[in-house]
Amino acid sequence: MAASASTVGHDELAALKAVALRGALREPVKVSCAALGDRLDASSQTASRRLQRLDGADLIDRDVVSDGQWVSVTDAGERRLHAEYADYRRLFEGDDGLTLTGTVTSGMGEGRHYIQLDGYHAQFVDRLGYEPFPGTLNVELSEGSVRARAGLDAVDGIPIDGWEDDERTFGPATCYAATVSVDDAEFEPTHVIVPERTHHDEDKAEVIAPAKLRDELGLDDGDEVTVHVEDAAADTVEAAEAAGVPTESAAADAGEQ
Repeated sequence: MAASASTVGHDELAALKAVALRGALREPVKVSCAALGDRLDASSQTASRRLQRLDGADLIDRDVVSDGQWVSVTDAGERRLHAEYADYRRLFEGDDGLTLTGTVTSGMGEGRHYIQLDGYHAQFVDRLGYEPFPGTLNVELSEGSVRARAGLDAVDGIPIDGWEDDERTFGPATCYAATVSVDDAEFEPTHVIVPERTHHDEDKAEVIAPAKLRDELGLDDGDEVTVHVEDAAADTVEAAEAAGVPTESAAADAGEQ
């Protein structure tokens, strides 16, 4: 059975970092298990098993040859390293979140449908402290922010539970408290929503808010925006009320943000 990324522990991440430092983020590098074991203060057999687990979790690609193996870090492996990097930044630099930049883009209109579903809607009101506008602001992330997005794993989010009705099941999601800004204008509270099941790639971010952000910030497709993500506050309801956001009113219209 193949390993999953969730079964990869600190020992495997140390091996991942070691091969990345050898240059495996840029191109395949030749790796000797004996040399890797020495670097990790482990036996060559232990080093080999750690590489196998990383391979099974799709964090590296391996090509085993007679005198060693060629190893490269996958996109998933790079995202895992970025998540570790975000943890250390918060530890040593006091960074309490991360900043993503990108351009506004039109989505497929799915946000309006899912946000209005009763099983999600009630949780948004209860856990985020506001009734979201029925649509999402879709942001196509810059190249640097695509890599930084992995740092979401190090930010405290608000869980939205999965649920089911008589016809199908709906997956869980996580909402990350954020502020959206363009030029000198900004809007909060907003949340970056990351569904467990999504058609969006890692180069996209979806943002929900209690108002239509395109109108509030005067946004059009192609406009550059900044999304600063922060740890979820315990008093999200109070924050929404302080911003003058009604938590129980119905949205006047619907659609994409």
